[in-house]
Amino acid sequence: MDVRRAAQRYPGGDPATGIESAHAFSFGPHYDPDNLRFGAVIACNEERLAPGAGFDEHPHSHTEIVTWVVEGELTHRDSEGNETVVRHGDVQRLSSAGGVRHVERNDADVPLTFVQMWLAPVRPGGEPSYEIVRGIADSTPYAVPEAGAMLHVRRLGAGERTAVPDGAFVYVHVVRGEVRLGDEELGPGDAVRAVAAKDLEAEGLTPAEVLVWEMTAG
Repeated sequence: MDVRRAAQRYPGGDPATGIESAHAFSFGPHYDPDNLRFGAVIACNEERLAPGAGFDEHPHSHTEIVTWVVEGELTHRDSEGNETVVRHGDVQRLSSAGGVRHVERNDADVPLTFVQMWLAPVRPGGEPSYEIVRGIADSTPYAVPEAGAMLHVRRLGAGERTAVPDGAFVYVHVVRGEVRLGDEELGPGDAVRAVAAKDLEAEGLTPAEVLVWEMTAG
């Protein structure tokens, strides 16, 4: 297991415009050839947007973009005509495929925090698509077959345990609270990268929320 702490993330965004970012992987000006991807995951960004702040229209291609709102509301608009408001508990996915443009904003009057994860597709190209699943349950994994990946959301009470899926590549991101994974204690923003994961178990040390990617290949 490779543990990456929240404090090790690369800072980004533009605080002067109300955007604060923390990147788990090589991103933008923070180029690290030894930290380009893990399994299919090529980015795991923690984003904080002040009321009225956001990312103006920008392009993506050949990337599966999955977003999890921690608190607040995220307004999404894209060049395919989709416009939605994403809230905590919703899983949003934008398959940029051959190319798409989108806008992400905090149109509410309270701060917005979200985690956005980018995955490399098994095969590039194709037509863009968009999906949102409202209020996903713990027992309902979310499949991203285009990237050979499955997302599991785990919400734990203090002292509660859950099995981490076995997988060739498993990426665990702590959204909130404190958990123990193996011998490691993890807090918000911490992540674990596990290769050939087997018989791992997560325990909530406090009430916690964890995102787990189960991937078939890297």
